[in-house]
Amino acid sequence: MKAIKLIPLSILSIALFSCEPNDPVDPNEEELITTFNVDLEANGFTYTLNYTDLDGDGGNAPILTIDSLSANTTYSGSITLFNESETPTEEITPEVFDEANDHQFFFSSSGSSTFVYSDQDDNGNPLGLSFEVTTGNTANETFTFVLRHEPDKSAAGVSSGDITNAGGETDIEVSFNVIIE
Repeated sequence: MKAIKLIPLSILSIALFSCEPNDPVDPNEEELITTFNVDLEANGFTYTLNYTDLDGDGGNAPILTIDSLSANTTYSGSITLFNESETPTEEITPEVFDEANDHQFFFSSSGSSTFVYSDQDDNGNPLGLSFEVTTGNTANETFTFVLRHEPDKSAAGVSSGDITNAGGETDIEVSFNVIIE
């Protein structure tokens, strides 16, 4: 009789101790990016393109700060990302760098300025936290920066920065109206 009583108790104890939450944890969970900084360096000077949207998709418009750039100049660029809704502010850039195989920035210009990647992931594919941009002649251009999460880096054109076949999810997309003088 004792054995019969122990069997139900052992089954009950297995059931109780194996009831752990089955919530999957995404190791690459998307982060909130409230601030997007682009620093462009040339001839000993740093120029900044800054986007800040502290309420995300809330009702307040983002704040843009855009320095004018010189025509026919090559700038070394770097991107830093922050979540300023956290206290203290969380810098997201190291996470994007650590997960470089799962991220890629894409750049475009409405004018003649061109972008070239300066960094890569562990597989030799472009990342885009560092880049060069060469401006064209005097003009007003729109520079667009898109960060994709889990793009298909093997798709046609993606390694050269063509977002058309990249797939993945857009983490952030920011456009700056830049005066090139």
